[in-house]
Amino acid sequence: MSASSETSAVQTLRWCDGRLELIDQRLLPSRFEYVSCTAAAEVAVAIRSMVVRGAPAIGCAAAFGVALEAQREKNGTPTQFSDAMELAFKTLAESRPTAVNLFWALERMRSVFASNKADPKSAAAKLAEAALALFVADVEANRAIGRAGAALVPDGARILTHCNTGALATAGHGTALGVVRSARDQGKRISVIASETRPYLQGARLTAWELMQERIPVTLITDSTAGHLMSQGKVDLVIVGADRIAANGDVANKIGTYTVAVLAERHRIPFYVAAPLSTIDISIADGSSILIEERGAAEVTGFAGVRWAPEGVAVANPAFDVTPVALVSALFTEKGVLARPDAAKIRSLFDR
Repeated sequence: MSASSETSAVQTLRWCDGRLELIDQRLLPSRFEYVSCTAAAEVAVAIRSMVVRGAPAIGCAAAFGVALEAQREKNGTPTQFSDAMELAFKTLAESRPTAVNLFWALERMRSVFASNKADPKSAAAKLAEAALALFVADVEANRAIGRAGAALVPDGARILTHCNTGALATAGHGTALGVVRSARDQGKRISVIASETRPYLQGARLTAWELMQERIPVTLITDSTAGHLMSQGKVDLVIVGADRIAANGDVANKIGTYTVAVLAERHRIPFYVAAPLSTIDISIADGSSILIEERGAAEVTGFAGVRWAPEGVAVANPAFDVTPVALVSALFTEKGVLARPDAAKIRSLFDR
């Protein structure tokens, strides 16, 4: 069995010959290399260290991590198998706290495990099948999101995006960049303005690189340039992804998203969020309950071995912020466009 995406020029995750291969996104754009994982603990390290990032891609990677561990332990007794798998689930769940797709994927894999754990070999086969099914479902969801969102992208649109939400952040095609890709495929003349996304530079290193691979016109800007371009009438709409969406529609996404949303509101520019249903956490009433990951100071004090901040300076480095639902013009999901989302409208997505 193998898994790869044919929806873009980039294959972020590859499942082949009993191992998971991940593009090492820490090295882009200067080097293009895959990291090979053969155990759940290795996948957890890859998630935690940002080899793989983006909520949907993290979910898929975690699912494959469970499948890898089952493959490693399938020759043990049922008790040994169960103990090893419980440790694998725990290790993967602790890799990153904010992206809900991680926990969504693990819950689905746990359900398969619980139904088959008495027969380790059968469980290993079924868990591999389940991980592949999640991978395929993510690509299909992204395509549907792209079709839905592209309907609201006018020909000639100049689209501002923040962070990376393309094939690198998903199983393939992408969420916000999936909308861009779908609009391009429909023959629309579109261009992208990508903010650099401090401090980890996902926009500068990943989004710009990915769009250039796709030959989609892209202009890179510093994060602080967005408001100026909006004031000059050079941005037509904003599309971002999400790492977790609360039941009321509040959106946790890469730090700086809230700033862009406020600027878009000030300049009367549509602010769209593209995400699969797996990113919506209906167990959380609003954004105030979303756990925000705090990452290490080194990401702010320097980059790639170069330090520019003084030794000993205090650092705050939240990886995400929360955009209130009142600032969201529409939510693009695989079930269509949800204009001005609220708790009732979001609940209806799950009742359909």
